[in-house]
Amino acid sequence: QVQLVESGGGSVQSGGSLRLSCAASRYTYSSYCMGWFRQAPGKEREGVAAIDSDGTTRYADSVKGRFAISQDNAKNTLYLQMNSLKPEDTAMYYCAAGPQAGWWLLLRKTWYKYWGQGTQVTVSS
Repeated sequence: QVQLVESGGGSVQSGGSLRLSCAASRYTYSSYCMGWFRQAPGKEREGVAAIDSDGTTRYADSVKGRFAISQDNAKNTLYLQMNSLKPEDTAMYYCAAGPQAGWWLLLRKTWYKYWGQGTQVTVSS
């Protein structure tokens, strides 16, 4: 069982930055993918950014050029650097982990097996 714990959420003004972290207890899979998803009230959970064990990344169009996903394997920690935040980025952000996937699956929430509890990001205008 993989345990994921997110941190780093908070409230910022439009144009501000935040860095989310996700600490993983251990990886079940020798090859894996990890991703960040978000869910705003009344909306579906959507993929934001993902990375696999080869370092391949994928981003939602809405965050390209503003968000960057990275990982520190020594610390078993996943990061999401979020810059130029907008009010529409307001959501609960979740970290997720799953087996290695093709790039077309990296942002598909149904692929992922383990989920964190989430961290709230609120962006005010």
